[in-house]
Amino acid sequence: MIGVAGGTGSGKSTVARRLADALGPDEVAVITLDAYYHDESALALERRAEVNYDHPAALDWPLLLSHLEALRRGAPIQVPRYDFSAHVREEGRRHVVPTPLIVVEGILALHDPRLRQQFDLKVFVHTEADVRFIRRLRRDVAERGRSAEQVIEQYLATVRDAHDEFVEPTKIHADLVVTEGGQNDAAFEQLLGMIVQLEGAAPASGR
Repeated sequence: MIGVAGGTGSGKSTVARRLADALGPDEVAVITLDAYYHDESALALERRAEVNYDHPAALDWPLLLSHLEALRRGAPIQVPRYDFSAHVREEGRRHVVPTPLIVVEGILALHDPRLRQQFDLKVFVHTEADVRFIRRLRRDVAERGRSAEQVIEQYLATVRDAHDEFVEPTKIHADLVVTEGGQNDAAFEQLLGMIVQLEGAAPASGR
């Protein structure tokens, strides 16, 4: 079980996808912390938008931890699906079965000590702040139904401070720091080698 942390837009998802491609879909399951935001449907939409989603309190840690423990026992889980435009959980769930390698990625993947204890390898993806902001801006406008102004306001109001307080300090817990995001081929090969050695598996042929 591997934790992949880093700031918003750092390239965590890219690292996770590259691992799945390199080792094969039957070897890797990816769990994203974004799926474990609390359901805020009890709040008016305007109030939901004011919640600090980069704060640890925004996540359902007990559910996440119970799911990871279930996967370790060999039991499948039902991962929530989250509607980022409405800030609520959707009705459907994503069925995830245990695989030899579980990758847990999210900005706070290395924040909670109970979660860190689950990981056999801890990774922090580091990318400069201006690049991360541009990536978040593009993603939130294209995929999460937000205007550029809304993204900028959220970044200045909560995202930047939360990164400095809760995300960046967790770099100290990492076994490997991947610089330049998910496109750093040398760092990725080093990570892949560590994983292969850890689980005794070989990359899928032709990948």
